[in-house]
Formats: sequence, C-alpha cells, structure tokens
Amino acid sequence: MRSRRRRRSLLVMALSCALAVLAAGPTAAAGTGDADRSGGLGAEVVRLYEEASLATQRYEAGRREAEEQRGRAQRLERLLDRERRDIAVLQEDLGRIARAQYRSGGGLPHTAQMLLADSPEELMRGQRALWRADLTVDNAVTRNRRAGSRLAADESKAEAAWQALERRNDELAGIKRGIERKLEEAQGTLQEQADASAAAGACRGPVRLDQPETTFTQPWIPPVETYGLSAGFGSGGERWANRHTGQDFAVDIGTPVRAVGRGRVVKVSCGGPYGIEVVVRHASGYYTQYAHLAAVTVEQGERVSTGQWVGQSGTTGNSTGPHLHFEVRLTPQAGSGVDPREWLAERGVEL
Repeated sequence: MRSRRRRRSLLVMALSCALAVLAAGPTAAAGTGDADRSGGLGAEVVRLYEEASLATQRYEAGRREAEEQRGRAQRLERLLDRERRDIAVLQEDLGRIARAQYRSGGGLPHTAQMLLADSPEELMRGQRALWRADLTVDNAVTRNRRAGSRLAADESKAEAAWQALERRNDELAGIKRGIERKLEEAQGTLQEQADASAAAGACRGPVRLDQPETTFTQPWIPPVETYGLSAGFGSGGERWANRHTGQDFAVDIGTPVRAVGRGRVVKVSCGGPYGIEVVVRHASGYYTQYAHLAAVTVEQGERVSTGQWVGQSGTTGNSTGPHLHFEVRLTPQAGSGVDPREWLAERGVEL
C-alpha cells in the first residue's frame, strides 16, 4: 500500500510539472513574439521612410524633367509661330513684286516688251533684276518652310516626350501615395505599442535597427537629421507647469533619433510625463535627454557613438503631437537643464 501511494504521489508531481511547463510555454513565446513584432515594426517604419524619401525624390526629379520638356515644347511652338509669320511676310513681298511687274508691263508678251524698250540691253537688265528678286524671295520662302517643318517635327517630339513624362509622373505619384499609406499605418501601430508600454511603465526592450554606415568627422551633431524647430528652451504656455526645459524638434513618428555625441546610456525609461525616454551621459559631464519616443534602440549602460540611433521619435507621455523633446542637463534629473541651442552652438552645431 505504501509503495502504491508513493507511485501515485510521484505521478501527481510529474503531471503538475508537465502542466506548469505547458502553462509557461505559451507566455514566453508570446513575449518573444511581441519583441520581434516591435523590432520588426520599427525597422519597417525606417525602411518605409527611406522608400518614401526615394519615391519623393524620383517624383520630384520627374516633375522637374517634365516641366523642362514642357518649356521646350512651348519655346518651339513660339519659334514655329514666328516662322509662320516670316513665311507670310515673304509671300506678301512676292505678291507685291508680282503686282509691280504686272503694272510695269509684266502682262505684255516678252516680244512686245523688247520692242517698247529703249534698248534690248535695258530690257534684259530689268528682266534679270526681276528674276533675281523673285528667286531670292522664292528661296527665302522655301528655307522658311523647311525650317517650319523641322520646328513642327521637333515640337511634336517635345510634346510627345512631355506627355510621356506626365504619364510616368502619374505612376510615380501613385507609388508614392501607396508607400505613404503603408508608412502611416506602420507609424500608427508603432505609436499604439509605444502608448501601451508607456501606460504600463515597462519598456519592450531595445529595437535593434540597422545603423547607418556613417562616420561623423565632427564630435557633435543635431539629434535628428531633418527637422523643424518648434518650442524652444524657456518657452511659456499652458502645456507646461513651468518654463519649457528643452528644445523640441518637429519630426514624424518613427524618425531615427541620434546621439548628439559620444557617451553612455544611463537611463531608459517608459512612463511618466516624458513617456519613453533615453538619457546619455557625455565625457564632458553633461547629460542629454531624448523624450516622447515611440521606441528605444539602446540599453541602459550601453556606450553610444556620435550619430548612433538611440531611439525613434513618437508622441508618448505629455505630448500634443509627434516630436522629439531634447534636453541638455547638468545632472541626470530634470530641473538642471541648460539651453540646448546655445550648448550645441558652443560645440559648433547651429540649429
């Protein structure tokens, strides 16, 4: 009996362990999947940014080319109109010469003109002069007609090329709109995930993006590559309890955010007024903060180089729209900020 009870208890323990493993298995897998989806989504946003930028460049280049080709067609049309007017003037001149010849005896037979002339030499000189004038006008009309024909052919080619460019630009515009729609959808999903992380106060972990192969010769750079400046340091308004403590950069969701200089990541945080944020300590003793992010690409304690991506911009925390909130501090904590524009300007970076 004792042996049988022991076997039963061992069986119960084995079944309990098996159930525990089965219960834990899906949770771990789901967690891994969320991290993969987050990382893949951040990379997808960056890829779509690049595709949208390339599509925009192609569209703009095609639009400029089409405008140049259209201008060429219009110039040729003006030249052709001028040639038509020149031909008309020459034809009028030829008509006037013919009418003058008729009035001066051009309607008489050639024999009668010779009889009425003071001398045969005088008659021949007059006839040669009229013949040369007629020939000159005829040659000019012929040349202008040939030039007009060439211009008409060139104009037709230029207009056909312009219309072909317009059709190609319509296709490029459609591709551009399609990429932008995909980018907008990916940005929305990335921001939803970021909002969930910020609300939970737990970061998903770093998104490992393919860093650009760029070596900066200068030690300090702006935190984003392309931007518009919005709220500056010390600004007042209803959005802040006190004065604004940093410099805002107006950028879209998912824009790569760069370390302005070499340093070490001392803080990665999700939640609170700054939302998702990264703080970097630099060798000079200053700290830079990158806040309201949609994703981070670094871990606490990691060393970063100038220009390395530390996150992707977003609108988490107390934010009214997509932007990067950038601060320069004397300490890691808020409240010790200095003017970022002046600080960067002292290091050769003009915003």
